[in-house]
Amino acid sequence: MPAADGRGAQRHPYFGGDHPRVLAHRGFVSDEDAANGVAENSFLAVAAAHAAGVEYIESDCHLTVDGEVVLFHDDDLARVAGDPRRVAEVTARELDELMADRGGLITLTQALESFPASRFNLDVKAPDAADSVGRLVAAHADRVLLTSFSDARRHAALAAAARVGGARPATSAGSATITRLLAAVTLRSRSLASRVLAGVDALQIPERQGRIRVLSPRLIDLAHSCGVEVHVWTVNAAEDMRRLLDSGVDGIVTDRADVALGVVGRPDSGGR
Repeated sequence: MPAADGRGAQRHPYFGGDHPRVLAHRGFVSDEDAANGVAENSFLAVAAAHAAGVEYIESDCHLTVDGEVVLFHDDDLARVAGDPRRVAEVTARELDELMADRGGLITLTQALESFPASRFNLDVKAPDAADSVGRLVAAHADRVLLTSFSDARRHAALAAAARVGGARPATSAGSATITRLLAAVTLRSRSLASRVLAGVDALQIPERQGRIRVLSPRLIDLAHSCGVEVHVWTVNAAEDMRRLLDSGVDGIVTDRADVALGVVGRPDSGGR
Protein backbone atom coordinates (compact mmCIF):
# COMPACT_ATOMS: atom_id res chain seq x y z
CA MET A 1 0.00 0.00 0.00
CA PRO A 2 1.50 3.37 -0.97
CA ALA A 3 2.33 5.69 1.93
CA ALA A 4 0.18 8.74 2.62
CA ASP A 5 1.60 12.11 1.62
CA GLY A 6 1.54 15.37 3.56
CA ARG A 7 -2.05 16.03 2.47
CA GLY A 8 -3.29 12.66 3.65
CA ALA A 9 -3.58 11.28 0.12
CA GLN A 10 -1.94 8.09 -1.06
CA ARG A 11 1.45 8.69 -2.63
CA HIS A 12 2.02 7.61 -6.20
CA PRO A 13 3.49 4.08 -6.43
CA TYR A 14 6.42 5.49 -8.44
CA PHE A 15 7.85 6.60 -5.09
CA GLY A 16 7.71 3.15 -3.53
CA GLY A 17 11.36 2.41 -4.31
CA ASP A 18 14.66 3.30 -2.67
CA HIS A 19 14.91 6.57 -0.72
CA PRO A 20 16.84 8.83 -0.90
CA ARG A 21 16.55 8.41 -4.64
CA VAL A 22 19.43 8.25 -7.08
CA LEU A 23 18.26 9.23 -10.56
CA ALA A 24 20.78 8.32 -13.25
CA HIS A 25 20.88 11.35 -15.55
CA ARG A 26 20.52 10.11 -19.15
CA GLY A 27 21.57 6.69 -17.92
CA PHE A 28 25.14 6.09 -16.77
CA VAL A 29 28.28 6.47 -18.86
CA SER A 30 31.49 5.60 -17.01
CA ASP A 31 34.76 7.24 -17.95
CA GLU A 32 35.82 4.02 -19.66
CA ASP A 33 32.58 3.78 -21.65
CA ALA A 34 32.86 7.44 -22.65
CA ALA A 35 36.40 6.80 -23.91
CA ASN A 36 34.97 3.98 -26.02
CA GLY A 37 32.39 6.27 -27.60
CA VAL A 38 29.30 5.32 -25.57
CA ALA A 39 26.81 8.19 -25.58
CA GLU A 40 24.30 9.36 -23.00
CA ASN A 41 20.72 8.13 -23.42
CA SER A 42 21.97 5.12 -25.40
CA PHE A 43 20.90 1.54 -24.80
CA LEU A 44 24.25 0.82 -23.15
CA ALA A 45 23.92 3.88 -20.90
CA VAL A 46 20.53 2.73 -19.65
CA ALA A 47 21.81 -0.84 -19.25
CA ALA A 48 24.84 0.39 -17.31
CA ALA A 49 22.65 2.36 -14.89
CA HIS A 50 20.53 -0.73 -14.31
CA ALA A 51 23.59 -2.94 -13.87
CA ALA A 52 25.06 -0.53 -11.31
CA GLY A 53 21.95 -0.96 -9.17
CA VAL A 54 20.16 2.30 -10.01
CA GLU A 55 16.40 2.02 -9.70
CA TYR A 56 15.51 5.43 -11.20
CA ILE A 57 16.65 6.38 -14.69
CA GLU A 58 16.18 9.92 -15.99
CA SER A 59 15.91 10.36 -19.74
CA ASP A 60 14.47 12.54 -22.49
CA CYS A 61 11.96 11.90 -25.25
CA HIS A 62 11.93 13.03 -28.87
CA LEU A 63 9.88 11.85 -31.86
CA THR A 64 11.45 10.72 -35.14
CA VAL A 65 9.96 11.64 -38.50
CA ASP A 66 8.35 8.19 -38.73
CA GLY A 67 6.70 8.48 -35.31
CA GLU A 68 9.06 6.54 -33.01
CA VAL A 69 9.65 7.91 -29.51
CA VAL A 70 13.37 7.73 -28.80
CA LEU A 71 15.45 8.52 -25.74
CA PHE A 72 17.50 11.52 -26.84
CA HIS A 73 18.18 14.87 -25.21
CA ASP A 74 19.08 17.39 -27.92
CA ASP A 75 16.78 18.65 -30.64
CA ASP A 76 19.45 17.81 -33.21
CA LEU A 77 22.14 15.17 -33.69
CA ALA A 78 25.15 17.48 -33.93
CA ARG A 79 26.65 17.04 -30.46
CA VAL A 80 26.03 13.32 -30.06
CA ALA A 81 26.41 12.03 -33.62
CA GLY A 82 28.08 14.82 -35.62
CA ASP A 83 25.02 15.14 -37.86
CA PRO A 84 23.32 18.55 -38.25
CA ARG A 85 19.81 17.16 -38.76
CA ARG A 86 17.11 17.39 -36.14
CA VAL A 87 15.79 14.24 -34.50
CA ALA A 88 12.40 15.06 -36.02
CA GLU A 89 13.95 14.92 -39.50
CA VAL A 90 15.36 11.39 -39.37
CA THR A 91 13.75 7.96 -39.26
CA ALA A 92 14.27 5.59 -36.36
CA ARG A 93 16.30 3.36 -38.68
CA GLU A 94 18.60 6.23 -39.65
CA LEU A 95 19.07 7.16 -35.99
CA ASP A 96 19.72 3.52 -35.12
CA GLU A 97 22.52 3.45 -37.68
CA LEU A 98 24.03 6.67 -36.34
CA MET A 99 23.94 5.36 -32.76
CA ALA A 100 25.25 1.86 -33.62
CA ASP A 101 28.81 2.63 -32.48
CA ARG A 102 27.72 5.04 -29.73
CA GLY A 103 26.02 2.56 -27.42
CA GLY A 104 22.98 1.86 -29.56
CA LEU A 105 19.70 3.65 -30.00
CA ILE A 106 17.03 2.95 -27.41
CA THR A 107 13.36 3.70 -28.03
CA LEU A 108 10.89 4.39 -25.25
CA THR A 109 9.16 1.08 -25.95
CA GLN A 110 12.47 -0.78 -25.68
CA ALA A 111 13.34 0.96 -22.41
CA LEU A 112 10.04 0.08 -20.78
CA GLU A 113 10.05 -3.52 -22.01
CA SER A 114 13.76 -4.32 -21.64
CA PHE A 115 14.08 -2.95 -18.10
CA PRO A 116 10.81 -3.91 -16.37
CA ALA A 117 12.24 -3.38 -12.88
CA SER A 118 13.44 0.17 -13.62
CA ARG A 119 11.51 3.34 -12.88
CA PHE A 120 11.76 6.02 -15.56
CA ASN A 121 11.80 9.79 -15.17
CA LEU A 122 10.91 11.03 -18.68
CA ASP A 123 11.32 14.61 -19.86
CA VAL A 124 9.12 15.31 -22.89
CA LYS A 125 11.43 17.49 -24.97
CA ALA A 126 9.40 17.94 -28.17
CA PRO A 127 5.77 19.13 -28.35
CA ASP A 128 5.00 16.56 -31.05
CA ALA A 129 6.21 13.76 -28.76
CA ALA A 130 3.78 14.44 -25.90
CA ASP A 131 0.83 12.42 -27.18
CA SER A 132 2.92 9.40 -28.15
CA VAL A 133 4.86 9.42 -24.89
CA GLY A 134 1.66 9.55 -22.86
CA ARG A 135 0.10 6.66 -24.74
CA LEU A 136 3.21 4.50 -24.49
CA VAL A 137 3.69 4.93 -20.75
CA ALA A 138 0.03 4.43 -19.80
CA ALA A 139 0.49 0.70 -19.23
CA HIS A 140 3.54 1.40 -17.05
CA ALA A 141 2.15 4.31 -15.04
CA ASP A 142 3.24 2.88 -11.68
CA ARG A 143 6.92 3.22 -12.65
CA VAL A 144 6.93 6.37 -14.79
CA LEU A 145 7.21 10.03 -13.89
CA LEU A 146 6.44 12.49 -16.69
CA THR A 147 7.98 15.92 -16.73
CA SER A 148 8.86 18.81 -19.03
CA PHE A 149 10.07 22.38 -18.68
CA SER A 150 6.77 23.15 -20.42
CA ASP A 151 3.76 22.57 -18.18
CA ALA A 152 1.55 22.50 -21.28
CA ARG A 153 3.65 19.69 -22.77
CA ARG A 154 3.61 17.79 -19.49
CA HIS A 155 -0.18 18.09 -19.23
CA ALA A 156 -0.57 16.97 -22.85
CA ALA A 157 1.38 13.78 -22.12
CA LEU A 158 -0.63 13.12 -18.96
CA ALA A 159 -3.87 13.67 -20.88
CA ALA A 160 -2.79 11.20 -23.55
CA ALA A 161 -2.05 8.60 -20.87
CA ALA A 162 -5.46 9.22 -19.31
CA ARG A 163 -7.21 8.64 -22.64
CA VAL A 164 -5.65 5.20 -22.84
CA GLY A 165 -7.03 4.43 -19.39
CA GLY A 166 -5.52 3.02 -16.23
CA ALA A 167 -3.52 4.71 -13.53
CA ARG A 168 -1.97 8.17 -13.81
CA PRO A 169 1.82 8.44 -14.20
CA ALA A 170 3.58 10.51 -11.57
CA THR A 171 4.59 14.01 -12.62
CA SER A 172 6.93 16.83 -11.66
CA ALA A 173 6.41 20.55 -12.07
CA GLY A 174 7.31 22.57 -15.14
CA SER A 175 8.99 25.96 -15.14
CA ALA A 176 5.82 28.05 -14.82
CA THR A 177 4.65 26.01 -11.82
CA ILE A 178 8.05 26.36 -10.15
CA THR A 179 7.97 30.13 -10.69
CA ARG A 180 4.59 30.33 -8.96
CA LEU A 181 5.88 28.14 -6.14
CA LEU A 182 8.84 30.47 -5.57
CA ALA A 183 6.31 33.26 -5.04
CA ALA A 184 4.58 31.11 -2.40
CA VAL A 185 7.96 30.48 -0.77
CA THR A 186 8.66 34.23 -0.65
CA LEU A 187 5.21 34.85 0.86
CA ARG A 188 5.61 31.90 3.27
CA SER A 189 2.16 30.77 2.13
CA ARG A 190 1.40 27.09 2.58
CA SER A 191 -2.10 27.56 1.17
CA LEU A 192 -0.73 29.10 -2.02
CA ALA A 193 1.92 26.39 -2.28
CA SER A 194 -0.75 23.72 -1.89
CA ARG A 195 -2.78 25.22 -4.74
CA VAL A 196 0.27 25.58 -6.97
CA LEU A 197 1.35 21.98 -6.32
CA ALA A 198 -2.05 20.38 -6.80
CA GLY A 199 -1.54 17.31 -8.98
CA VAL A 200 2.26 17.51 -8.70
CA ASP A 201 4.25 14.66 -7.17
CA ALA A 202 7.79 16.05 -7.30
CA LEU A 203 9.87 19.17 -7.83
CA GLN A 204 12.97 18.59 -9.93
CA ILE A 205 15.09 21.70 -9.73
CA PRO A 206 18.63 23.07 -9.79
CA GLU A 207 20.05 24.70 -6.68
CA ARG A 208 20.32 27.96 -8.61
CA GLN A 209 19.11 29.27 -11.95
CA GLY A 210 21.52 32.03 -12.91
CA ARG A 211 21.45 34.53 -10.04
CA ILE A 212 18.23 33.13 -8.61
CA ARG A 213 18.47 30.66 -5.75
CA VAL A 214 15.80 28.04 -6.37
CA LEU A 215 16.43 25.51 -3.60
CA SER A 216 16.00 26.69 -0.02
CA PRO A 217 15.05 25.16 3.35
CA ARG A 218 11.71 26.97 3.13
CA LEU A 219 10.97 25.48 -0.30
CA ILE A 220 11.81 21.99 0.95
CA ASP A 221 9.57 22.45 3.99
CA LEU A 222 6.66 23.75 1.92
CA ALA A 223 6.98 21.00 -0.66
CA HIS A 224 7.10 18.30 2.01
CA SER A 225 4.10 19.80 3.79
CA CYS A 226 2.21 19.33 0.50
CA GLY A 227 3.43 15.74 0.08
CA VAL A 228 5.76 16.65 -2.78
CA GLU A 229 9.31 15.33 -3.11
CA VAL A 230 12.30 17.52 -3.99
CA HIS A 231 14.95 16.23 -6.42
CA VAL A 232 17.99 18.34 -7.34
CA TRP A 233 19.87 18.29 -10.66
CA THR A 234 22.57 17.79 -11.86
CA VAL A 235 24.82 16.90 -8.90
CA ASN A 236 28.08 15.03 -9.52
CA ALA A 237 30.35 15.73 -6.54
CA ALA A 238 30.01 13.49 -3.47
CA GLU A 239 30.32 16.42 -1.03
CA ASP A 240 27.47 18.25 -2.76
CA MET A 241 25.33 15.11 -2.68
CA ARG A 242 25.89 14.73 1.07
CA ARG A 243 25.16 18.40 1.73
CA LEU A 244 21.91 18.32 -0.24
CA LEU A 245 20.72 15.08 1.33
CA ASP A 246 21.51 16.51 4.78
CA SER A 247 19.34 19.52 3.88
CA GLY A 248 16.35 17.22 3.34
CA VAL A 249 16.12 16.72 -0.42
CA ASP A 250 14.63 13.40 -1.49
CA GLY A 251 16.63 12.65 -4.62
CA ILE A 252 19.78 13.44 -6.55
CA VAL A 253 19.85 13.57 -10.34
CA THR A 254 23.40 12.76 -11.34
CA ASP A 255 25.77 11.78 -14.12
CA ARG A 256 27.80 9.90 -11.51
CA ALA A 257 25.40 7.22 -10.38
CA ASP A 258 28.34 5.18 -9.11
CA VAL A 259 29.34 7.96 -6.72
CA ALA A 260 25.76 8.65 -5.64
CA LEU A 261 25.05 5.01 -4.81
CA GLY A 262 28.04 5.04 -2.48
CA VAL A 263 26.92 8.27 -0.84
CA VAL A 264 23.44 6.95 -0.08
CA GLY A 265 24.83 3.61 1.12
CA ARG A 266 23.84 1.46 -1.83
CA PRO A 267 27.11 0.42 -3.47
CA ASP A 268 27.21 -1.32 -6.84
CA SER A 269 24.97 -4.36 -6.56
CA GLY A 270 26.08 -5.84 -9.86
CA GLY A 271 22.54 -5.56 -11.24
CA ARG A 272 19.22 -6.77 -9.87
